[in-house]
Amino acid sequence: MNKINPKKLLNSKWTAVTPRNKEKHFIISEIEFDEESIVVSCCIEAVMSKRSAAINWHDLKDERIWIHGWQ
Repeated sequence: MNKINPKKLLNSKWTAVTPRNKEKHFIISEIEFDEESIVVSCCIEAVMSKRSAAINWHDLKDERIWIHGWQ
């Protein structure tokens, strides 16, 4: 299980275990916190295509889907 500190999530780099549409490397481009420092929303952006999508940041903990860093 990937350990994630929500405060260090912005601009962190991720690799998809099973790339889709030739998109393998991603970066967290946006993150929004509420007044209690709880993550409300998170956007991930594909490096090559610049396609952005909302993601549940808890999904990044699953090593079967995401690897921390660019591999």
